[in-house]
Amino acid sequence: MTTTDLGDPASVDVADPELHGADALHPVWRWLRRNDPVRWSVRADGTAYWSVTTHAEAVRVLRDSGTFSSERGMRLGGDARAAAAASRRMLIVTDPPRHAAIRRIIGSAFTARTVHRLEQNMRTTVTAALDRALGQDTCDFVDTAALLPVSVICDLLGVPREDWGFMRERTTVAFSAVDEHGAPTDAAVEAHAEILLYYAELAERRRRSPGDDVVTALVRGEVDGRPLSDEEIFLNCDGLISGGNETTRHAAVGGLLALAARPEAWQALCDDPGLVPTAVDEILRWTSPGAHTLRTATRDTELGGRTVGAGESVVVWGPSANRDEAVFDEPDAFVIDRKPNRHLTFGHGAHYCLGGALAVSELRVLFGELRQRVAGVEVAGPVRRVRSNHIAGFEEAVVALRPAAAPRTTP
Repeated sequence: MTTTDLGDPASVDVADPELHGADALHPVWRWLRRNDPVRWSVRADGTAYWSVTTHAEAVRVLRDSGTFSSERGMRLGGDARAAAAASRRMLIVTDPPRHAAIRRIIGSAFTARTVHRLEQNMRTTVTAALDRALGQDTCDFVDTAALLPVSVICDLLGVPREDWGFMRERTTVAFSAVDEHGAPTDAAVEAHAEILLYYAELAERRRRSPGDDVVTALVRGEVDGRPLSDEEIFLNCDGLISGGNETTRHAAVGGLLALAARPEAWQALCDDPGLVPTAVDEILRWTSPGAHTLRTATRDTELGGRTVGAGESVVVWGPSANRDEAVFDEPDAFVIDRKPNRHLTFGHGAHYCLGGALAVSELRVLFGELRQRVAGVEVAGPVRRVRSNHIAGFEEAVVALRPAAAPRTTP
């Protein structure tokens, strides 16, 4: 699709959910990067924001928490009351220095023993998921990919294995079920409530019986000399399971579809296990599951030659920054051995994704096993995108995985 298909690129509302999840916006973003990289955008409902499309300005916004705050919400169209309730309590809507204190508490759960356990869990989960997928003529790879991140984040949080199925089903509904306007459905709200109630029960269990997990770290943690409240514990569990689930799942599906469309890249990966790390980085750049990140200016400032006023919203568009010609050679090509790869899929600065390394490990295990056990991939049915300008993801992706005659060598 070209800019002509959408009319004048200067008039396109890049926040329209209908335009996300396809290639429609890439020519518009290209035009914006070259002509208006920090653009004042007014939506049909009267809301307005600065739209940031270049890598350099995205890095500046994401790095400067003092000027561009997270504490008034992280996404366009979010519930202002919910954002206010979570502000300074939930990691992703908290600015430094308090942000660092909460991050240290959660990070304390990432011990060497825990990381080793999680890596074993990844391999067990991927093996079982691929066994099932390869035993069918076709599979919905969204379901296959969902098994991995939910099992890992449940393990990290301390959710008992017998409850992983419940959490996988409830989180899928809670974070994916939206109506025609992109708002959560009643089913999503109900599922979210059930998850929060589960966190409350789990926190009580961990107070009585501590473990090597994040919930234990949260119930024991203190910020500014006081323990975290139950609300703070529940909100941060919610943030972790949402972030840990979305990026890995949608990157895995989008990555597999990219490889299915490029048999030469798939063959190169099959022939050379050393390409798995660069392939995963390219998948993260190419898919950019987090479509946008919202910040609020705390003071008047200059950004990309524009004057941004205090209190104004600033939105970083990750898929555009990740295809910036000033940073990436052949940005619209899927290059399996791309180096360097300075993608911003996990953000930048103080809010760089806490689980970024974990997500990379999950994807390396998954694509390492896929290249060993799968000879070819074909799209064999519907591919449907999530209707969202916040998550670039998939509701359905039916594929046929052709088993390899014999397992290939491991990375």
